[in-house]
Amino acid sequence: MLSSIFLKTLRDRRRSLLFWGICFVLIAVLVVSLYPLIESYSAIQDYMELLPEEVMALFTGGIDDVTSPEGYLHSELFFLVFPLLIVVFAISFGSSAVAGEEEQGTLDLLLSNPLPRWRMVLEKFAAMVFSIVLLVLVFWGALAISGHVVDMGLNLSRLAAVCFSAALLGVTFGTVALAVGCARGRRGLSMSAAGALVGYSYLLNAMAPLIDWLEPFQVLSPFYYYIGADPLTNGLNGPHAAVLIGLTAVFVAAAIATFWKRDLAV
Repeated sequence: MLSSIFLKTLRDRRRSLLFWGICFVLIAVLVVSLYPLIESYSAIQDYMELLPEEVMALFTGGIDDVTSPEGYLHSELFFLVFPLLIVVFAISFGSSAVAGEEEQGTLDLLLSNPLPRWRMVLEKFAAMVFSIVLLVLVFWGALAISGHVVDMGLNLSRLAAVCFSAALLGVTFGTVALAVGCARGRRGLSMSAAGALVGYSYLLNAMAPLIDWLEPFQVLSPFYYYIGADPLTNGLNGPHAAVLIGLTAVFVAAAIATFWKRDLAV
């Protein structure tokens, strides 16, 4: 019998974690290594100011100064690229945690252990959280080291704050995928549902400041609570982090409740 579903899940995902970790290191090093060129080329800022406001909002978060360390990382990494990668990983993990096992016919092996269903869901969730935090720590370390090499002068605590906020965002959407998978038992459906929510949430957060009637609804986007308070400049916003944690708790509870009473296709 399996001694720990948590450890089994991490063992099964070890190659994926290694691949994603290497990708995050390479991305961090590549982006940071380009900063001295951007900083010394003043025409970049003038060019960015010529772009339409809608384009700036969609892809850089409307940042004003892309030549400062914080502005550069915000526009090149933290507004779109890094959270998108974390969310993709989290959704893939969450959708395969239960629904993937069910479709592959391995869920009966897990449930043959003397463990209640709620514990299986929680251990899968814990493995997802651990994996996301591990990848974020690797990314933070790669940014900190490469930033020191090129003398960016990054504040490591605020860099940790935005990385942690991205981890919370990833966990939130990963838990959405987990909850849909627990409720329906279909990996494709859970990925599609969570992916659609990501797309709508991102567009809502990016476009709301440009559209008057849409602006009040910006608070409905998890992306707003991830980046809206600019943690790279201002540090972690406690209430915003609490919202993402609260959303995660709701979806975990929904996953347990639906999986507990559903007839499984095993």
